[in-house]
This record gives sequence, C-alpha cells and structure tokens, in this order.
Amino acid sequence: MRIEFTLNGKLIYAEAKADTTLFQLLRKKNCYSVKCGCETENCGLCTVLVDGKSRLSCSLLAVRVNGCEVVTLEGVQKEAEEFGMFLAGEGVEQCGFCSPGLIMNVLAMEKEESIRDDQGIKEYLSGNLCRCSGYMGQLRAVKKYLNRGGDMA
Repeated sequence: MRIEFTLNGKLIYAEAKADTTLFQLLRKKNCYSVKCGCETENCGLCTVLVDGKSRLSCSLLAVRVNGCEVVTLEGVQKEAEEFGMFLAGEGVEQCGFCSPGLIMNVLAMEKEESIRDDQGIKEYLSGNLCRCSGYMGQLRAVKKYLNRGGDMA
C-alpha cells in the first residue's frame, strides 16, 4: 500500500505491506534513533510522536500513519539537547540506548500533561526502561525540565 506522511517536517511517500510496523519503515527511512528492544510494547525504546502523541512504533502498523505527522529524535534535536543537559546536570549516567525513547516520551508529556509531580511523571514514563541508571536521577531531571521557568512541584 502506498502511504504518505510527514516525517520530521518532510513529506514522505512510502510503500508499506499490511504487516510492516512503523518501526521497520522508520529504520528504512534512516531514522536510526528509533530502537526496538522488545517488540511487545514493554520497553519504550521505539517511542515516536504521531500527531504530537507518544506512540510505540514497534506495534503500530505503518499504514496507520497515512496522512499523519511523525516525529523522531532526528526531528527534535534542539529539544533533545536541552533535555540532555538536565540529565547530565543530575548525573544520570546512561549508555544512551534508551535515551531517544525517554526523550520522545518526555517531550510528549510536556505537550499532553499538566502533571508535574513525582507520581504523575512516574506513571507517564512507566513504559520506559533503562538498564544502566537509577530512575531517581531521571525523575529529578524530568521534573526540572518540565518545570523550567515555573515553580517546582
């Protein structure tokens, strides 16, 4: 099936079989920040934004984004760098493998949610797994990022 969608601000035309996942299509389109760690919606490594909402590309069929706007980490470099500074500021030592999915989810949360407290952040990010850092540093970084320019929750 021929589909068209906007990928990181650029109109894309692609052929996709009925069983092709968005993850598979994005990798073919050189979006290497999108990772796949589980293929079962459990790790968050494949998180992208579809029409501004956080979606797991490993389980979303590519044909479902026909006419949509898809954003990967490649399309939000400025925001990613800014959030990365908050992670570094909290001493969050990471290998970086899970970072793209976490960053995309934080950017989605920033747009979707007014929740800025610990519990709300933990619930929103519950599907993002990290094997090499403690989650407390991430939580502090996310809170500071979301509340920059405002009062801390």
